[in-house]
Formats: sequence, structure tokens, C-alpha cells
Amino acid sequence: MAMPKSKVFTACLSSTDRAALLKIVTTGEHPARMITRARVLLEMDENAGPIAERAVIGARVGVSTTTVAAVAKRFVETGGDVEATITRKKRASPPVAPIVTGEVEARLVKMACSAPPEGYDRWSLRLLEKHVALVDDIPDLDHSTIGRVLKKRNCVLI
Repeated sequence: MAMPKSKVFTACLSSTDRAALLKIVTTGEHPARMITRARVLLEMDENAGPIAERAVIGARVGVSTTTVAAVAKRFVETGGDVEATITRKKRASPPVAPIVTGEVEARLVKMACSAPPEGYDRWSLRLLEKHVALVDDIPDLDHSTIGRVLKKRNCVLI
């Protein structure tokens, strides 16, 4: 039974794109992944001659056939934009939303600058941690997090 032929992506690079990729590959001033992707694109350039199979390109560059396919697919998805193909994608938002927002930080600083509770001479981080836990609309914060927030604001617990 014949194996189904995988989808073949190729790259048609302009002379300026090719020169830019050659500079990236030869200077060594870029991240290793960027250099690897640039080498894959140079190997897949139709204007440089016949294109070898994915396995041959992968062996020449030192990557798997999956990587070759991923670079080729990204080149097609970006509409032939070489820079977007070889650079890392920027993440739209952090994977975990920050707990300490501006409002929480302001309320924490306000609490730290207020008079300490009855029976205490000053606020400590652990005392602030206990009092933050009692306030409903402020998330429970660890004393180390409270210390980081106050340090960022140059607040001194007196």
C-alpha cells in the first residue's frame, strides 16, 4: 500500500530575503532557533534550485522532519514574511493573570501606612498577611508577596 504524500510547502525567497537570511546564518549574533529556522528556509528556497525532501533538508540542517514542516507551514501562514517565520511569536497575554492589580496594591499600601492594630507597635509582613485575609475584596496574599509589593513602592513598615 502506498503511503499518502505529505503536503509540501516551499519557499520562494527574494534576493533581499535570501541575503538577510544568509547574514543571520553567518554572523552568529542571533538566537540558535532563529538561525536554525533561517537555515531551513534557505534549504527550501525554490529560486536556489531544486528542493530536496524534508528528511534530506532535516539531515542537512540537523533538525527533524517535523521541524522542517513546521517552518514551511509557518512561512505559508505568514504570507511569505521571512521575519515573522524565523522570529519567536509574541504571547498575547501572560498564562496566569496577576493577583496583585493596581487596586489591590493601592489598598495594601494604604493598610501598611495606616496605624497598626491595637496592641502592636508597628505593622509586620505577617501581621499584614493576617489582616489582608480578613478583608473580603482583597485576595489572600502571602507575606512574601506583600513584602515584594511594598518593596516595589519603597514602603517602610514603621
